[in-house]
Parts: sequence; structure tokens; C-alpha cells
Amino acid sequence: MFSNKRIMTFTGNSSDNIQRFQELLQKIDTVVIGAGAGLSTSAGFTYTGKRFEDHFADFIQKYGLKDMYSGGFFPFSSQEEHWAYWSRYVFINRYADVDNGTYKRLFELVKDKDYFVLTTNVDHQFQKAGFDKHRLFYTQGDYGLFQCSVPCHNSTYDNEAVIRAMVEQQADMKIPTELIPHCPVCGRPMTMNLRADDTFVQDEGWYRASERYADFIRRHREQQMLFLELGVGMNTPGIIKYPFWQMTYNYKEAYYVCINYGEAFAPSEIRKKSVCIQDDISNVLRLNRFRCLAGSGR
Repeated sequence: MFSNKRIMTFTGNSSDNIQRFQELLQKIDTVVIGAGAGLSTSAGFTYTGKRFEDHFADFIQKYGLKDMYSGGFFPFSSQEEHWAYWSRYVFINRYADVDNGTYKRLFELVKDKDYFVLTTNVDHQFQKAGFDKHRLFYTQGDYGLFQCSVPCHNSTYDNEAVIRAMVEQQADMKIPTELIPHCPVCGRPMTMNLRADDTFVQDEGWYRASERYADFIRRHREQQMLFLELGVGMNTPGIIKYPFWQMTYNYKEAYYVCINYGEAFAPSEIRKKSVCIQDDISNVLRLNRFRCLAGSGR
């Protein structure tokens, strides 16, 4: 429906757009949040630079790794080394508390509204900030889960205890062999429950969350609804961005807000129903007007 030629980048006054966003939040009680990697980056979960260097200096020196994400695909020489890398990766992005307050400020804005969250992020930060887990749909997996690498069955397994043990007991860039996770059904190696190819496991919890999201949209489609897109890029636009545009166009009482540093845009077909803010998400949510809005209970 929307061609690239008709996509409009909004270059209006940022302060005016932020004011329009605030007004929409004040008048609309149903909010659908669509969150991408840019939200977690704004919250401090950077995968390059000092944070990467501080936690992976030995891997960088040995293999010349450039960033945390691409390092996750590196063909390490052994499972012991593979899990030494991945356990640090998971620990700092899933279990360590390093959020700069961005997720918590977002929660304060919507906690008294009828909200639902659709996200491609896998770092569990929404629940850590207080969001109701029954109002969350993690479409791409969770750093906190293992699955069979085959997979031989459609179940996932909590990994916190094993990951913490791997981090605590690793030495010389290797974990003890006995900590390597194996599938309890077929005995083959476990892997992370992250969508990278067609082996990704969509377990029972994934399908329940998908059904809750679909039901939420069905129940509210005739009401005023705000689609709030935060930090979503063009790597997987079919999950959040394109559906949000489509629903904003099709639903009479729907509005679309996009906050993305350098990539805030929308199609011309929904321009009158859209607000695009070219700014860092954390900067926007720190503004006094949004602190007051959150404190008002609205």
C-alpha cells in the first residue's frame, strides 16, 4: 500500500511535535507501544564503544571483534569459548541492572492507561521497569531462554542460573565443560531462543502473547488508539512499523507517533494523523512536560 516514493520525513519543529505528542497522550487512553533496538540503545544498552570494550577486551584482542552483536555470530573454536562469550553477553544485557531510567519513565507515562507492548527487543527491560508481562509480546525471543538447537521440540528453558554460573566460573575465555547446556530431550547442544533463522522456537508462551496482542487490537480498533513507535529501524519493518502505518490508515480514531533519532518518518497518506520526532527517546521522556504528565496519573 505504501510506496517508498511516498514516505515523508517529518522536519517540523521538534518542540511543536513534542507538544502534539503530549496532547495525544493526554486525550487518548489506549496506547500500543512498538519498541525496537533504538529504545534499548537510548536506555544505555549500547553494543559498541566503551561498554563493549569494558566487558570483552580479551575477545577483542584475540579475535578483533568490532561490536557485541556481530561477535555473537563468530565461529569460536569450542563450545566452552562460545558460551564464555555468550554468557557475558546475556548477563550484561538481560540480568545486570544498567538501564538509565528510560524504560521506567516510559512505564510511568502509560501505567494508568490501557496499553500493550509489541517489541523486537529481547532484553526483558519492559518487565524490569514494571510493565505487566501479560501486556507484552516479545516477537523475537528472549535472552533469558535456551532452546534446543535442532530444535527437536517447541519448549524453552530459563537460563539465569546457568548463565550466572558461566560468568562466575569462566577463566581464560572458557567456561567449565560441565556447564555447556544440552537439550534435555535429544542431548544435542542448546542455543539461545533468538530469532536468527527457521530454527527459532515459538513456544506456548509466544503463542499466548501473540493471541493477547491480536485480541487487544480487535477490541480497540473502533476506539481512539495511539500507536507509539520507539526506536524501530528498517531491519524488520514488517513486524511493527508497517502494521502500525496500516492500522493508523485504516482505523478512523488511530494516531501514530514515531520517536527515532534520525529516522522518524511516516507515509504521506497518514501525515495528518502522525507525529514524528527526530530526537533521542530518553531526551524526550526526560522533559519536564512528560514528568508532569506521568506524575498526574494520566
